[in-house]
Amino acid sequence: MLQKQNPINAILEDFNIVILDGALATELEKYGCDLNDPLWSARVLLENPELIYQVHLDYFRAGADCGITSSYQATIEGLKSRGLNEEEAVELIKKTVLLARKARDDFWEREAHLNRSKPFIAASVGPYGAYLADGSEYRGDYHVSDEMLIAFHRPRIEALISAGADIVAFETIPSFQEAKILGSLIQEFPDTHAWLSFTIQNEEKISDGTALKECSRYFEENEQIAAIGINCASPSFVTRVVKEIAGQTDKPIIVYPNSGEVYESNSKTWQGNETCDEIVDGSKEWFQAGARLIGGCCRTSPEEIERLYGKWRG
Repeated sequence: MLQKQNPINAILEDFNIVILDGALATELEKYGCDLNDPLWSARVLLENPELIYQVHLDYFRAGADCGITSSYQATIEGLKSRGLNEEEAVELIKKTVLLARKARDDFWEREAHLNRSKPFIAASVGPYGAYLADGSEYRGDYHVSDEMLIAFHRPRIEALISAGADIVAFETIPSFQEAKILGSLIQEFPDTHAWLSFTIQNEEKISDGTALKECSRYFEENEQIAAIGINCASPSFVTRVVKEIAGQTDKPIIVYPNSGEVYESNSKTWQGNETCDEIVDGSKEWFQAGARLIGGCCRTSPEEIERLYGKWRG
């Protein structure tokens, strides 16, 4: 039996939705960081960690109930490629949790927080494809064995949990194989919950082609998976996806789409018009369809989260 309280349910006892944060990389770029790097935002961990703290603080001030750590692309293998040894890499991964917790605690201690629950910290665990930095987190076509995925993910999960994360965010997962591995790995840490969010081809399939219904049903009996859904998809897909998932699970459904722009993995750039209006405007419809955790992914900002907070708590 789980000993730690599920932080998602704790907030849903008092409020209709959990308000997630938005993009980390977008904000770091606004602060002048160059993220054109295989380590992506993890590069800032090495060079300017105080900026990561600041972005977390910005989101808490905007109204986020949750801070997602900067560990999405912070892997032991990736950090070792920059000359760190394994112990140094593990400590840097733990630092992602410590930065988010400090921002949360400083915000909670120093600033007014009406209509709020104390935010929780979600430790980001990105897919194997994020480490490859070739766009395969949107395809799921990195053909590797279960054993390789277990060896890749386990040390990072262990480091993040030991650093004091409140929940683990398995996010941007394109592969049903990988999702099943992650669902098994979290059971090695029986006091910890996780959410699981997929990338998708369309409203019926995740990125590797597996039916979203099958993915949703598979984790229904895993008590440690506290929410299931999608992230980094176009807002235009969300309502149909939520309805697809809602028929298969009683778990809270999580959605945090991107701005609606399209990511070109070859050029590593975003194409299209950035408005983000659909996230705020669409949140009521998504809630009616069954979503209970709502926020933003790539190219969203504290401004959108503040507007989302105003719509639901203002």
